[in-house]
Amino acid sequence: MNTHLQSIDHVMEQLNSNLYVADRALATVVFLAHRLRKPLFLEGEPGVGKTEVGTVTAKLLDTELIRLQCYEGLDASAALYEWNYPKQLLHIKIEEGERRGKDEIEREIYSPEFLIKRPLLQAILSTNNKPPVLLIDEVDRSDEEFEAFLLEVLSDFQITIPEIGTLQAKEKPMVVVTSNRTRDVHDALKRRCLYHWIDYPSFEKEYAIVKTRLPGIEAELAIQVSRFMRRIRDLDLFKKPGISETLDWAGALIAMERKRLDEAVVMETLGCILKYQDDIKRFSQEVWSHSQKREEYLSGDE
Repeated sequence: MNTHLQSIDHVMEQLNSNLYVADRALATVVFLAHRLRKPLFLEGEPGVGKTEVGTVTAKLLDTELIRLQCYEGLDASAALYEWNYPKQLLHIKIEEGERRGKDEIEREIYSPEFLIKRPLLQAILSTNNKPPVLLIDEVDRSDEEFEAFLLEVLSDFQITIPEIGTLQAKEKPMVVVTSNRTRDVHDALKRRCLYHWIDYPSFEKEYAIVKTRLPGIEAELAIQVSRFMRRIRDLDLFKKPGISETLDWAGALIAMERKRLDEAVVMETLGCILKYQDDIKRFSQEVWSHSQKREEYLSGDE
């Protein structure tokens, strides 16, 4: 595999140039995952930028991104392949008119031409010059049975289709697995990966992210927003806002042509940050009903 990631410093530089503000620890694990051809397991709270790592890595490697979005009830057929039954039935009807043998027709309809390739098979059979990046997103949302199946696929990147035979990837794709930790993922899967925890950002990092992703924002507003988000995450909320909510909120404030935060605009745009009514009530009662706390949240100072 021809590498485009020459060093850890190079990875940091490339991530930043693609508007992803990364620390050295993340750059190191991305570099090692690519160099060692091992899956990368990213864990952290929702909205801290785990999925974006897979997306940006595909850009760094100038290759295809294949995404498998996990969910409860996801099974092998939805992740790997399905047969195109309508196309098979149409082919059978056409060929029966030609009075061809049953065995010959069966061989034809169970050929690669009639396969619907889902993400895992797409990654295995990729015909690009460069191996793709396979993003397995929110694996913790899938069932343990699917996790066991995934473990088998990731071991050697080959799959046996009874009607066709064993298919194996020419080169292993780079795999990025993400988890929001809604349940514990089995150790067997983690052992096969390089692990990295992505935490909520420090004030300095969040400010850098806001300025990088929204270059037109006023410096004072960016400081206020970053400080505000740091403080609100200290509350006992059902769903603490992540970086994605920070960027949504800052973008909304820019659209409203605001240059700084005030009491009115915070309450008007609180839905950009908090997504549950109980969290909004808690914030209103514990923070916004107290003048001193309001001032602290609106301040850009520690």
